[in-house]
Amino acid sequence: MEAKIKKEFKERFGIEGTMYASAGRINLIGEHTDYNGGFVFPGAIDKVIMAEIAANGTDKVRVYSIDIKEYAEFGLNEEDAPTQSWARYIFGVCREILKRGGKVKGFDAVFAGNVPLGAGLSSSAALESCFAFALNDMFNDNSIDKFELAKIGQSTEHNYCGVNCGIMDQFASVFGKKGNLMRLDCRSLEHEYYPFNPEGYKLVLLDSKVKHELKDSPYNKRRQSCERVAARLGIETLRDATMEDLDKIKSDITAEDYMRARYVIGEKDRVLAVCDALVKGDYETVGKKMYETHEGLSKDYEVSCEELDYLNDIAKECGVTGSRIMGGGFGGCTINLVKDELYDNFIATAKAKFNEKYGHEPVVIDVVISDGAHKCE
Repeated sequence: MEAKIKKEFKERFGIEGTMYASAGRINLIGEHTDYNGGFVFPGAIDKVIMAEIAANGTDKVRVYSIDIKEYAEFGLNEEDAPTQSWARYIFGVCREILKRGGKVKGFDAVFAGNVPLGAGLSSSAALESCFAFALNDMFNDNSIDKFELAKIGQSTEHNYCGVNCGIMDQFASVFGKKGNLMRLDCRSLEHEYYPFNPEGYKLVLLDSKVKHELKDSPYNKRRQSCERVAARLGIETLRDATMEDLDKIKSDITAEDYMRARYVIGEKDRVLAVCDALVKGDYETVGKKMYETHEGLSKDYEVSCEELDYLNDIAKECGVTGSRIMGGGFGGCTINLVKDELYDNFIATAKAKFNEKYGHEPVVIDVVISDGAHKCE
């Protein structure tokens, strides 16, 4: 990928620039906890967006996407927004830096990536973080801190791409550290690194390639359930609730609201249990908690789908240590923690059984926990 970018950049712009990269992300555990003020447990992965960038001495940005085979050119004022959706991510990063009093001048860029699209690995956050990191390095002497770089990516999504996302994806792309997952407190943005070097295990995603229609705003409905229960308990978010608190008001709330809150409170406790297990190198407990999360997401939160439940069942049958749906739900991937000696059989079985039932194989994505945004040496 790097050689391809360098060749394209030289042919297009006639000079050499600086290489930067930023990673996609996984989330080991902690799903639908961010808007409940809870914890998430992401890490950057070895799938990246990489760009070669050089200042061009003008007030124009000229950028080429190798993967989409499209060129965009735009100025740096609000009215200069490009029409291509992919270019708006880069334009948004430029604008968000300028809004914060940072500097951005004209530059040339060529980029490409190997973050699988549509698999829930946050290719958009990787793109934002790559350019935010690069422009901070090139034009601002790295004076913008990493927290602000993550917020620049999030604000880009909100203000230029129409996605009202949380902070986790950009945070993981910016703060990612090789061999470590992060416990991120979504309320305070405090974070702590936890070593993740599971010797004898592999981390693999199985992408179902299923994209379910999100009818009747299911995310919003679940959020409203959580907010209703929190209000009944007299607290800001379910982050501060216990199962005992919930059981005391069970008769005052609907069965559905009770189930939604039960999942969220349980997930909060599971994230903390996984933290303790990782400190001890106890990957069997990590795996057990992953299965519990899948059960909760499927039965209590009801955001799974038949295909993802089937992949989870296959993982159990094959003796996989841990498996769960990853992401918002209704389609996408399972994330699986698999012992090395079981890996080949698990992949072969999952492909064959899934194909027999649904007419296509799941896409296998092996991942290694890696560094987030950085300048390439």
